[in-house]
Amino acid sequence: MGRFVARRLLQMIPVFLGTTALIFFMVRVLPGDPVAAMWGDKAPDPAQLAAFKHRLGLDLPMWQQYLNYMGDLFTGNFGETMSGRQVIDVISEALPVTVRLALMAFAIEIVFGVGIGLLAGLKRGKLADKGTLVFTLVLISIPVPVLGYIFQNVFATQLGWVTPTVPVNSDKWIDLLLPAIVLGSLSLAYVARLSRTSIVENIKADYIRTAIAKGLPRRRVIGTHLLRNSMIPVVTFLGTDLGALMGGAIVTEGIFNVKGVGNALFRAINQKEGATVVGFVVVLVIVYLVASLIVDLLYAVLDPRIRYA
Repeated sequence: MGRFVARRLLQMIPVFLGTTALIFFMVRVLPGDPVAAMWGDKAPDPAQLAAFKHRLGLDLPMWQQYLNYMGDLFTGNFGETMSGRQVIDVISEALPVTVRLALMAFAIEIVFGVGIGLLAGLKRGKLADKGTLVFTLVLISIPVPVLGYIFQNVFATQLGWVTPTVPVNSDKWIDLLLPAIVLGSLSLAYVARLSRTSIVENIKADYIRTAIAKGLPRRRVIGTHLLRNSMIPVVTFLGTDLGALMGGAIVTEGIFNVKGVGNALFRAINQKEGATVVGFVVVLVIVYLVASLIVDLLYAVLDPRIRYA
């Protein structure tokens, strides 16, 4: 197991470097001059413009800019924005909000997705199964912006159960409940369908029939044998989905005015803040890589037949 973890960590290095390089160069080749845009409609003074670019290192060749950025990155320096603010401060301000939002959405899709999928798989062909298929199909078919506005209008505006937008600087988890439901709705549908399909396949397996023939309690057959072995494809999806929830929250955060990663990343892209965009992407890449490693390790926990040399 130790050698496997070491190999995976080494494999993460080229993935990390390649992803950061790709994003870095893509941001740098975007049309327009973000430095000149700071002067608005006025023509910038050439001397001031050159001095500003020199301070940020933007007058260097692109490959040298990347090497300088990576060197600073490994010392914990994510660079600074055009306004002079440290990027790490922007990240530390937005990241905790999105982490709370993503964890709530993640918990919702696990609890309700697996629960609904388990019920549908055990009741295959019956009303619960057909209802689950229809319900998940509806969730998959409705775009997130439409679902967000529906939930906002019904539960916030008409019923008044929650506030229509998340209060600024709010640390209450309950304020993120409605955005978390909207954010996790699509993944919930996929988790429910994956769980249902996997359970339907495994419930016919020989080891389930053997467990039943041995007289094991139904709860143990389902919980210990059926559910545990059916979770491998679900865990694979969940491992990649955690990073997707954090990076894909731009629409949800925009609807509910959540000051998180998606909101900050959207503003940075519009303002062509290259250092901020790359900084956020670096964090998201690390989340993806760590989640992928955890998923691989969970395989051995869920299925004892899987062992890593």
